[in-house]
Amino acid sequence: MVDPVAVAERLARGGRVQELTRVDRGTAANRIFRLWTDAGTRIAKVYGTPARERRERHALDALGGLEGLPRIVDRGTDGDAHWAIFEDGGRWNLGSLPENPGLARKAGEILRNVHDAAPKPISNLSRGIDQEWVAVDFVSTFRRLERFRGKVRVAADLLEQARGVRPPYASEPKVAHTNASPENFLVDDDGNVTLINWEWATLAPAEWDLSKAVWLVSLRSGPDAAVAVMDGYGRELEPAQLDRWIVYHAGMMLVFEAENTLRHDLSEFDYLVNELQRAVAGAHSSA
Repeated sequence: MVDPVAVAERLARGGRVQELTRVDRGTAANRIFRLWTDAGTRIAKVYGTPARERRERHALDALGGLEGLPRIVDRGTDGDAHWAIFEDGGRWNLGSLPENPGLARKAGEILRNVHDAAPKPISNLSRGIDQEWVAVDFVSTFRRLERFRGKVRVAADLLEQARGVRPPYASEPKVAHTNASPENFLVDDDGNVTLINWEWATLAPAEWDLSKAVWLVSLRSGPDAAVAVMDGYGRELEPAQLDRWIVYHAGMMLVFEAENTLRHDLSEFDYLVNELQRAVAGAHSSA
């Protein structure tokens, strides 16, 4: 097994290397580094599996030319490790900066442009994530969460209430990022915004990306930034629909952290439990 740090050091050719990722997610996780090179700073991603590299490359090739997407400088292999070097999208992200509606509006515009792109074979899903898929996976998500209820500290009655929420409305599938979190919107010193990490792109309802971005931007930055995301996108989400999507997102994120984080103390994700409880209450009150 090739050491990702050693790969990054070879790619830096003697320049400084800074790791940007957490290292407690197991061997299948991507490792991301900032490299200081003669050409300036670059971002190197060493993929946890060849499939992750293939999926991201496929997505970016399909969406080539869209503003706000990462630019690949080079790619290759080092032993059994697949890697790619990107232009540096910036040292900041929407989650690390003070509330900035202007930047949040740019994030909404990027999502709108992605969703407006002509449908392409961006994944191996023949029909994409549609309403039927969402309804089935919603139920499956909370069935899987039952196995980790103690680890993520979700009360039994809250889990039962979440199961009783009606799955959110999903429009026809479009090209989608599927993890439009504030941390994936990089910001450079000139205020340019770049949406990174495309290995899970697929065909999915626009509400998937928009609801996740609005929800998490509101938590990380503030309500004005969340409104700005919708302004940039050109669409508002009804509070009831947003709550139903938040129930789904929070459940999926809790399952992901429980399955992929090696540590047993997941108290840092208590905010997801709190958000699940708040959104469940909102979804039931508007039913």
